[in-house]
Amino acid sequence: MTKTEDVKQERQVLSFESDRGASRSIWVAAGILVAIVAWMGSGFILPSEDGASPDAAAEDPAPVAVAIRKSQAEAVTLFFQAEGQAQPDRDTAIRAEASGDVAEVLVEKGSDVSQGDIIARLASDRVEADLNRALEEQSRAQREFDNASELLERGVGTQDRLSQAQATLASAKAAVTAAQEALDSTNVVAPFDGRIETLSLDAGEYISAGSDIGRIVDNRPLTVTLQVPQQALRRIQNGQKADVSFITGEEREGRVTFVGTSASAETRTFLAEIEVDNEDGAIPAGISAEIRIPTGERQAHFISPSVVSLAPDGVTGVKTVEDGVVVFHEIEVVRAEVDGIWVTGLPEEARIITIGQGFVRNGETVEARPELTAEADAEQAAETQQ
Repeated sequence: MTKTEDVKQERQVLSFESDRGASRSIWVAAGILVAIVAWMGSGFILPSEDGASPDAAAEDPAPVAVAIRKSQAEAVTLFFQAEGQAQPDRDTAIRAEASGDVAEVLVEKGSDVSQGDIIARLASDRVEADLNRALEEQSRAQREFDNASELLERGVGTQDRLSQAQATLASAKAAVTAAQEALDSTNVVAPFDGRIETLSLDAGEYISAGSDIGRIVDNRPLTVTLQVPQQALRRIQNGQKADVSFITGEEREGRVTFVGTSASAETRTFLAEIEVDNEDGAIPAGISAEIRIPTGERQAHFISPSVVSLAPDGVTGVKTVEDGVVVFHEIEVVRAEVDGIWVTGLPEEARIITIGQGFVRNGETVEARPELTAEADAEQAAETQQ
């Protein structure tokens, strides 16, 4: 046997093709693979009886916890508030009633005067002469009338002569009256009690009849004017009391004396006037004022602006908890203060959500917990320290 034949024989001896267990490992691996695939698919084809859908197996989420505060409606006084301006009760220009040279000026700008006080005098020589002449003419006409009357009584006079004398007397009396008025017009007098605000008059100056020589103002009382919007017009009436705070710091009580019935074409507001006592004259005219007019009472809740919510449709309201469910109430602000607002639209007794209102919706079930106040926080902190 050659060497080549020995090698072939050896190769035949090492071959396992005819061995019964030569393919056993392949079948074992295939069986394991089928078993794994069958096990993985068994959950879809033959679900276990204890198994459940993910939605069914998951527990319902716990209700959202919110903090609430109990609120009781109270009677609150409503006010109409507006800005106004103090105006003098009377403000009039002082005019000269006659023409002539200024003889003397008796008051100064800023002086307080009473009605009828003489502010200045004009030169009166001419008008005094006219008055004297008119008086002499009146005396002569009176004598003529008396003589005509006596002659008529004696039967030697006529009725025509008496009538003529009577007409002459009447004309003379009218001339005296005119001359007296002209003399009085040489005195520039105050038309009412007030204060001389302006006075452009000097001695020796010539002025014409009807020219403005100054201005007099009466601010006792003051008249505060304001504009009332058309929505609030029915709430303001004559005789209502008003609290007026002036920009200078004074506060006075006034009374509504006038409410307009014709709106301004530009602003659609109505003019209203409030009379304020100012006997001491301490409040000057022309300054700004804040006006508050009580207009009635309403039942309202006092809340913080932070609890106000906005509905999806843009409505402003407050969320409360009723029987464990969130309820949205539309509100109306009836009065605003520094630390909160008074609103209507809530039940008489309300459990207002103060914390968490932004995370819950109308109709949602929640877990309501009382809001911790500052006192409760202090007690809780003390217990923790102990």
